[in-house]
Amino acid sequence: MLQIQKNMEILSNLTSKFPNFLLTGIPGLESVHVWISIPFCCLYAIAFSGNSMILFVIITRQSLHEPMYYFLSMLSAADLGLTVSTMSTTLGILWFDTVEISLNTCIIQMFFLHGFTFIESGVLVAMAFDRYAAICDPLRYATILTNSRIIQMGLLMIIRTVVLIVPLLLLLKPLNFCKANVLSHSYCYHPDVIKLACSDTRANSICGLIDLILTTGVDTPCIVLSYILIIYSVFSIASPKERHKVFNTCVSHIGAVAVFYIPMMSLSLVHRYGPSAPKVVHSMMANIYLLLPPVLNPIIYSVKTKQIRKAIYAVFSLQNKQR
Repeated sequence: MLQIQKNMEILSNLTSKFPNFLLTGIPGLESVHVWISIPFCCLYAIAFSGNSMILFVIITRQSLHEPMYYFLSMLSAADLGLTVSTMSTTLGILWFDTVEISLNTCIIQMFFLHGFTFIESGVLVAMAFDRYAAICDPLRYATILTNSRIIQMGLLMIIRTVVLIVPLLLLLKPLNFCKANVLSHSYCYHPDVIKLACSDTRANSICGLIDLILTTGVDTPCIVLSYILIIYSVFSIASPKERHKVFNTCVSHIGAVAVFYIPMMSLSLVHRYGPSAPKVVHSMMANIYLLLPPVLNPIIYSVKTKQIRKAIYAVFSLQNKQR
């Protein structure tokens, strides 16, 4: 009886329902975290200023009140959300070595992190549909993408996100976690968290798989199908000059799709097939996955979209005149 009590005490010391997790900065480079924070701060500043500028010019410039730019403003808002979701924990580690995070705080961070990721995926699908309607059915474009329909699409993205995310996170609450709760990244990532659980995580894995199928598994084929139809329509145009002009309107969106999906798939592959990979690889891939889209999307759209570029130039010109 005494031995059983001792075993129960040991077990209770090893597991916890409400643990504190330990976040990971850049493994092996802890002594230079302050210096590493400089490029991170620069990237966060670019992400903030770039996406804020895109949102500002779209809201204030009447000429940009069109479906394409409404979707771009949604993309910038999602990118800002992704940036804010991870910035506090990442900079907290690099500046103050604040590595501890509670389960509840972890769940809140995952809600926003995965939520804005799902929303961004949905926005990319909406943007692909926008390009399809503009190129393949230009005469009906204005009647297909009305303001009310765009609002409905935005609400549908939010509803889908909440419906998929909430059950996934609620399933974390009943789990027991081992005391050595060291996460692989500087933020809470659902696959990373459930790997630390001592109890059965089949329900969590199944729910995660369903979420993946209903987001990336649905969104990616929709984007691919849109571009197949676009390419088919473009090649029916006789003039090579017109083809180039039409394709040029899709370049920015293709770039946004690439910088979103390639890092996401790479991180998933690292988690699935690279457990023996150096920890620094996991850490760098995780940071690239969340920092690359918010940093590059404003640059891509500013460089490749003439209307956005002119609007930004007009804002800066107005400020210079006022001075």
